Amino acid sequence: MVVVVATEVRVDGRSDGGAAGPTGAPGAGHARRTLVVLAAVVVVLAGIWAARDLLGPLALGAVIVVIVHPLRFPLERRGWPSWAATTVVVVVGWLVILTIAGLIAFAVARFAVMVGDYTDELGSVVDDASQRLAGLGLEGTAADAASAALDPARLVGMVTSLGSSAVSVLGALFVVFAYVLFMAADGARYASASRLFGDERGPALTRVARFTSGVRRYYVVNATFGAVVAVLDGIALAMLGIPAPVVWAILAFVTNFVPNVGFVLGLIPPAVLALVVGGWPLMLAVIAVYCVVNVVLQVLVQPKFVCDAVDLSLTLSFVSVAFWSFVIGPIGAVLCIPLTLLVRALVLEPDPSTRWLRWLSGDRSVVREPTPGAAPGPAPSAAADPA
Repeated sequence: MVVVVATEVRVDGRSDGGAAGPTGAPGAGHARRTLVVLAAVVVVLAGIWAARDLLGPLALGAVIVVIVHPLRFPLERRGWPSWAATTVVVVVGWLVILTIAGLIAFAVARFAVMVGDYTDELGSVVDDASQRLAGLGLEGTAADAASAALDPARLVGMVTSLGSSAVSVLGALFVVFAYVLFMAADGARYASASRLFGDERGPALTRVARFTSGVRRYYVVNATFGAVVAVLDGIALAMLGIPAPVVWAILAFVTNFVPNVGFVLGLIPPAVLALVVGGWPLMLAVIAVYCVVNVVLQVLVQPKFVCDAVDLSLTLSFVSVAFWSFVIGPIGAVLCIPLTLLVRALVLEPDPSTRWLRWLSGDRSVVREPTPGAAPGPAPSAAADPA
């Protein structure tokens, strides 16, 4: 009997036959629905992971189009035809991609060249580190680990691998150039959606507008903090006598687009060069400068501005870096915030019952929305209105 009732219970916890059984309890129905949702999420994420080589560049292209799309509006107000404004959007978007790819390639190439120039010095540093560890009784594994970490070939290989991964992801957009072009062209047509379907699809259009404006605000905040951090790092590195401070300032700006952990990627090259040029004291000085400037601005101050700009909690913005990097690869670290905003707009915002989940994610707009099913309160009287 229990088996029969269990087969009749649907996902929402109600039985088709109307009979209540042990498995027809509300808790069992809720647990079953949760398991179905989790299974569906796993299937979707597995599909995204399998198609990450295509979806990653496409997502980056869509974000670029969202960022540069507002350029068309002042041009159209000045009488430019729609096709000309679309061309400007496409050209500017690709200039952004080429600029980022060029900066990354330049920084990686310069670091590889410098490591080659300082090969002998790096060897001396490795020998000195091994002797110091041996003097402390840390022979064998610890000395081998230090030698491997500072091995010139290993450093060049690691940085070149990271750079080639980033450049290859950016370069893959050339393969899907037609998609970027189509998205920019469709952007002109979608601009009239609110006029044509505002009454019918008002809530959906509002969610789209919130998502696109949140993406733009996020990258404006990132670019602003990145510029400040790059200038401060460049000045500090120049004062400390680190070779090519401008290159590492550019790298600090680029890595700032990786939330929370980007400063670590930008710290490695100048710290290694400081170790080679000035030894451990100079390396510690560079690390101290980055901790003061980058950690304070990028890790402590910037996330608060980002969370206020896009209504995401600090914890979610931090976890999203690792999550989306695992799902779609290195490009996920750059697109983690827009992708998280997209999931919330598609999954949580259309469902009034998920208001508390939106609030947990950092969405402050839910406190201004009426509670579903709640009776409207009495209208304020004219006497009570301070105006």
